Amino acid sequence: MSKIDNQKRFTPKMHIKKGDRVVVIAGKDKGAQGEVLQVFPHKNRAVVDGVNIVKKHTRPTETNPGGINDIPAAIHISNLMHVDPKSGEPTRIGRKKVDGKSVRYSKKSGEIIQ
Repeated sequence: MSKIDNQKRFTPKMHIKKGDRVVVIAGKDKGAQGEVLQVFPHKNRAVVDGVNIVKKHTRPTETNPGGINDIPAAIHISNLMHVDPKSGEPTRIGRKKVDGKSVRYSKKSGEIIQ
């Protein structure tokens, strides 16, 4: 058995990376856009700036005054879609080889996603 039972053996192929511009397509923040701050591949979740804001109670320390802070929580990647770099609309992504390197591209406009 593995050390952590709820983890998968292999990391799944993620369509979303840190720094991508995404839009929420389902849930309480539907329609909100933001940049991906962090990705958790084993949990299929991502943290998006300004989306799924929760209250976090922190204890005061020498460096932190403490209190109740608003922070973005993780959201499932099935509720996220890439934003097309050309039109700004939600789009699916594909992968293709360019100069022997695999790149991601927008299915709507064909533009390469960096």
